[in-house]
Amino acid sequence: MGKKLYPTMLRYHYNQISDQPFQEFPYEIDIIAVDLYVPWALDLSPDGNIYFTERDGNVRKIQNGMPLDQPLITLPPPFSSQGEGGLMGIALDPDFSQNHYLYIMYTYIESNEIFNRVARLVEENNKATLDQVILDRIPGGRIHNGGRIKIGPDQKLYITTGDAGNPSLAQDLSSLAGKILRINLDGSIPEDNPFIDSPIYSYGHRNPQGLTWSDKGILYSTEHGQTAHDEVNIIFPGANYGWPLVGGYDVLNDLQIQRPLIQSGDVTWAPSGIAYINQGPWAGKLLIACLRGEQLLLLSLDENGTSVTAVEPLLENEYGRLREVVQWIDGSVYVTTSNMDGRGILRPGDDKILGFTPKL
Repeated sequence: MGKKLYPTMLRYHYNQISDQPFQEFPYEIDIIAVDLYVPWALDLSPDGNIYFTERDGNVRKIQNGMPLDQPLITLPPPFSSQGEGGLMGIALDPDFSQNHYLYIMYTYIESNEIFNRVARLVEENNKATLDQVILDRIPGGRIHNGGRIKIGPDQKLYITTGDAGNPSLAQDLSSLAGKILRINLDGSIPEDNPFIDSPIYSYGHRNPQGLTWSDKGILYSTEHGQTAHDEVNIIFPGANYGWPLVGGYDVLNDLQIQRPLIQSGDVTWAPSGIAYINQGPWAGKLLIACLRGEQLLLLSLDENGTSVTAVEPLLENEYGRLREVVQWIDGSVYVTTSNMDGRGILRPGDDKILGFTPKL
């Protein structure tokens, strides 16, 4: 595939953003669930029930505001939860009310090798069963598994994969590691993917952790840098994001590299889930859950959504490590903590799901 040109974006270093004072926190915060184990990802059904994953293999449900006592399913062997692997992303089918399909991404071991796969579950009477493996044998490891899955406005399934601790795989178009993938919901490859007969949508990623779309259809992703220099990227089909050849705003004269929308410089965010907020007090902004940074980041965008005009840190050190952030159709926002993942300081009731309701 030949070189492609991408729109020029005004980019900022985190520490160069305006330090003007920001308004009072405009949401009421409620604790939705407590005593969870690394709630990695969540999604909501049209009736407001919450479906979420725990990294040790449980898919769980909060129904009518109350967590069910038993998981919908606990993944059996060869499922494996080691290091950063385990049960990760979850996404509900666009026709969930009719077909009750849930998509999950998880780690497993085969012949002493670590892989990740995406599978479809079917829920019935608060139990889920494995229906179909959608995409298999994604390289995995104790670190850098990616793991976020989201269904885009085009009704395609997008999947983030890390380099599995082998950086060279990110530039290898024969490998699914270090990529953002795009497939149909049945696992087939869309005809308009940028590489023929390949699920690869973009490449050169180290450990992408979040996906969201703006109301203009712009796809944003978060990514962990090697030493700080964490990134928020706008994802273009077929684009190369540089890892391990470059990081942050570095460039190579002989290679077309898509530079980040913003990067953290010498500060570590460890950005994970990301949500484009399309209504309420934060409408038109990006909200990012940070792990090591232990905060939410609120990014204000220009009218085109292609440059950052301000960065506001929120809830710094109040809830510890934050992993997932999702906005529901009514404007409420849900965030998960991740203090049980071996890298956090435990707080009473960890881990939690938090709910934000806009103040009147």
